Amino acid sequence: MHDIRALRETPELYEKAWAAKGRSGAAAQALDLDGKVRAAKLASETTQAKRNDLSKQIGQAKAQKDEGLAAQLMAEVEALKADLAEQGETERTLSGDLQDLLASLPNIPAADVPDGADEHGNVEVRRWGEPHHVSHPKDHVELGESLGMLDFEAAARMSGARFTVIKGQLARLERALGQFMLDKQTQENGYLEVSPPLLVNDAAAYGTDKLPKFAEDLFQTTDGRWLIPTAEVPLTSLVMGQIVAEEELPLRVTALTPCFRSEAGASGRDTRGMIRQHQFYKVELVSITTPDQSDAEHERMVSCAESVLKALDLPFRTMLLCKGDMGFGARRTYDLEVWIPSQGQYREISSCSSCGDFQARRMDARTKKAGEKGTRYVHTLNGSGLAVGRTLVAIMENYQDEKGRIAIPQALHPYLPGWTHIGGEG
Repeated sequence: MHDIRALRETPELYEKAWAAKGRSGAAAQALDLDGKVRAAKLASETTQAKRNDLSKQIGQAKAQKDEGLAAQLMAEVEALKADLAEQGETERTLSGDLQDLLASLPNIPAADVPDGADEHGNVEVRRWGEPHHVSHPKDHVELGESLGMLDFEAAARMSGARFTVIKGQLARLERALGQFMLDKQTQENGYLEVSPPLLVNDAAAYGTDKLPKFAEDLFQTTDGRWLIPTAEVPLTSLVMGQIVAEEELPLRVTALTPCFRSEAGASGRDTRGMIRQHQFYKVELVSITTPDQSDAEHERMVSCAESVLKALDLPFRTMLLCKGDMGFGARRTYDLEVWIPSQGQYREISSCSSCGDFQARRMDARTKKAGEKGTRYVHTLNGSGLAVGRTLVAIMENYQDEKGRIAIPQALHPYLPGWTHIGGEG
């Protein structure tokens, strides 16, 4: 959500940002609606003031025993009552239209976000590790099926496309990965573990900018709740409608949950394998901060996500997304892209975004300093630490050997005692 006062003060900033997202003219449209809302409010206030004045005159007329004048004034008041009802309805309608428009418009990028229309405008910030040399690398689908541990056909029979059945040692590796990530974020990086609901209401989905724009990307239950597309939704909603003491911030929380996405906008993309699924596990990172803490917290969150890839010795690069490639609610986003040998390229495995007060305004989440009366909106940040399925894919492909086995990264040995390979002993 946007601050209409800020839009009034710097319409050019908003118009430029929205035009880059294909919403040219939105600033003028919003300001036009805002003007009509204020005009309707002024008309209502003027009518109410006139009604109040007439009510006083009625009292004076009755005090003077002038029943004729009192009756005339009462008729005028009754007529104004109908005007007030009509003006109030006009104001409510226009205010609703303005709120709906503002809710449909993306966040404004931070000043340091590069220009660009799509992923080709993204900027590489740094690169870590050298791509593993794998002779004639197999992709994860071939590896998993040859080991008898990935079954896409069975998944398709029971659920349709974009689902996977993972079996045996590979299922154990997936479970170990999730636990390893969660332990790293809680024990080393200072996040508080939370086990949140997997179903949320409209308010939570709206507050985290998933509704109304991305309704088609979500799964909805028969009672109107939504399956979470990421734990960002319930974790950020912990502060929905709350005033958090500034002394308690930053608040850092994490969760390992299943995630559910319809992938409505991904037709034809990554249809093979586990890169893009309807259901997957992910460790989510969420931070709630004061406005002055958020930039530093964003860099910290990225480093926390990077630490998982470094511990697993998976080569990756960190990308600063350009304006045209950023998500709807982000003011700045870093993507971590891991090396995938079978594709000979880096693929996204984590996205860490700072949303500023965009989500906080939608969910009315504020902070207050002790001893002060005023409140201000918090800033919210979210990121993957990491997507478990894509990390499993990266390990399978980067740690494969010529025998079709998959070596287990050293960092996971405590979670898989005595194991050295998938497809070997263990």
